[in-house]
Amino acid sequence: MSVDFAALLLGLTVASGLIWLVDSLFFAKHRKREESPPFLVVYAKDFFPVLFVVLFIRSFIAEPFRIPSSSMMPTLLIGDFILVNKFAYGLRFPAFNNKFLETGEPERGDVVVFRYPKDPSQDYIKRIVGLPGDTISYRNHVLYVNGKAMPQKILGIYTGTGQGRNMTGAELREENLDGVEHQILVDHRRIDPTNGGSWVVPEGHYFAMGDNRDMSSDSRYWGFVPEENLVGKAFMIWMNWDAGIGFDRIGTVIN
Repeated sequence: MSVDFAALLLGLTVASGLIWLVDSLFFAKHRKREESPPFLVVYAKDFFPVLFVVLFIRSFIAEPFRIPSSSMMPTLLIGDFILVNKFAYGLRFPAFNNKFLETGEPERGDVVVFRYPKDPSQDYIKRIVGLPGDTISYRNHVLYVNGKAMPQKILGIYTGTGQGRNMTGAELREENLDGVEHQILVDHRRIDPTNGGSWVVPEGHYFAMGDNRDMSSDSRYWGFVPEENLVGKAFMIWMNWDAGIGFDRIGTVIN
């Protein structure tokens, strides 16, 4: 059974704050000076400030995530620990996810974390390639946006490392997604069942794809990402652990 960490953190913060408040208002003043407060009150008083700070930072500033799969290679590798900007697309109440402040909208090329539409308890990370109203097509490993092919440049053959070594032999390309230049992987050894597909992005939704084009479960297979499922914009790799620390990954800005 998966645990909703945001709801758990919110619950613990509220509970510890209420215990501390109720004790301060109704019980502390009647307690003898030499009498110690109940252990529950002591814990609540000690942990509430810490829980509140963690909740605030995680909900409104930045949240850490770990990359568990190869779907965003070569941009993100298995074992990358990333930071996600939580105020890029609007501030939301923790756990409830209701937006209360508009701060921006996703742009084409953004790498975003979102709640998987078919199971919102799972977080996915992909690149936004289609905005509301766009027509997205994918033919012979080339992405088309509103009928225009996104330029690609072949860089060579990719050599994978660690848990991503199975991608060795794939073709490394650079794609220009309306000015956002980033690398993608194309694996001619795999058959793409979505080849020739075309999709019209409805209002309030986005089309997301993995940079590892032939090893990504994305909008081509399960549909569009609703705006309310957005969690934030990925902006930096702060750690990598794949059978050891990948020091060369630390501090990498995500493009």
